[in-house]
Amino acid sequence: MESYLLDWANLLLRWLHLITGVAWIGASFYFVMLDNSLKPPKKPEDARRGVFGELWAVHGGGFYCSQKFLAGPQGEPLTDDLHWSKWEAYTTWLSGMSLLAVVYWIGASSYLIDTKVLALTPPVAVSLSIAFLAAGWVVYDLLCRSLMGRDGLLAALVFAFVVLADWLLHQVFSARGAYIHVGAMLGTMMVANVFIHIIPGQRRMVEQIRNGQPVDSRPGLIGKQRSVHNTYFTLPVLFIMISNHYPMTYSNANGWLVLVVMMLAGVLIRQFFVLRHRGQVKWWLPAAGVALLAVLIVLMAPKAVDASGDKVSLASVRKVVEQRCVTCHAAQPTQPGFAQAPKGVVLQTPEQIGQHAAKMAETVASGYMPLGNLTGITDDERKLIATWYAQGARLAN
Repeated sequence: MESYLLDWANLLLRWLHLITGVAWIGASFYFVMLDNSLKPPKKPEDARRGVFGELWAVHGGGFYCSQKFLAGPQGEPLTDDLHWSKWEAYTTWLSGMSLLAVVYWIGASSYLIDTKVLALTPPVAVSLSIAFLAAGWVVYDLLCRSLMGRDGLLAALVFAFVVLADWLLHQVFSARGAYIHVGAMLGTMMVANVFIHIIPGQRRMVEQIRNGQPVDSRPGLIGKQRSVHNTYFTLPVLFIMISNHYPMTYSNANGWLVLVVMMLAGVLIRQFFVLRHRGQVKWWLPAAGVALLAVLIVLMAPKAVDASGDKVSLASVRKVVEQRCVTCHAAQPTQPGFAQAPKGVVLQTPEQIGQHAAKMAETVASGYMPLGNLTGITDDERKLIATWYAQGARLAN
């Protein structure tokens, strides 16, 4: 029953995380586009009212005019009916952290710990997980505070820090756990930007406007900087969110480097759209991003398995599968923490083994399966399954 309820918690939290993430990212993308697309106001009276820029748009059968005031309206009160974009961010992070707890903290032995990387106990692994997330924000925030106004250097150092964290996480956790913690670290930076800098800064500006005081522009500049950072973090985080479905990425021998290339490609492609909203079309940016992905695809292509030699029998493969795989991949799993076979893959009969032969050979050979190598599969047994598949995955002995 406990595993069944955890599956429901996983499903509902994942659904909530996706919904609120779409809302947050959509708002972030929209406001970055809006900021970069503003034109000077056409009406002199709008300029006198304090309008910095405006954008006319058509959507859903209607016409809209968005106007930006840097320091609030001039000569008229600021409306009490202000919309604050914050709950999308907070709910995305809270649901994501809850999902992290359900999958990677409660299931630390299966998903977070890889004894071939580092022999950790679940309490130690969870403590390190929390420490990484907290340290990531502290280092990032210190870099931003100390390099205010030096955006180029700051961007380079933040990227270098994320790369270092990516490599360190791969020396501590399972490959899948390392990937998700890079994403969780970036997501924590993003929401902390909103909670600690953007929203409080906006509140101070609103209070100054309503009290008739001169508006301090510094909170606005900081908020703008952190919002820009958030938009560049977005595509890497989205990739990491879906990466657990593709073990060819994180289970690669150089999985940490694969993630670096994927993140860099995402940043280049995002930069193209940011500049395009300003009227600067630089096609080399998406071309460079796509080129990086193409090189990655070529370099990661699986090497051909030597299918020569004695034919591997189905009986020998079934013996390995029964010892190493069926504890999870059964109609009624016996491995603690699993109420049903992962992804519905059952490997108890020759027909079932044949049906999933390709994916089984790929995930076993890559080292992704069994999860955390809980069943102690050997390299020779991995090679046996890969060779059997390369020989045609015969179901007859």
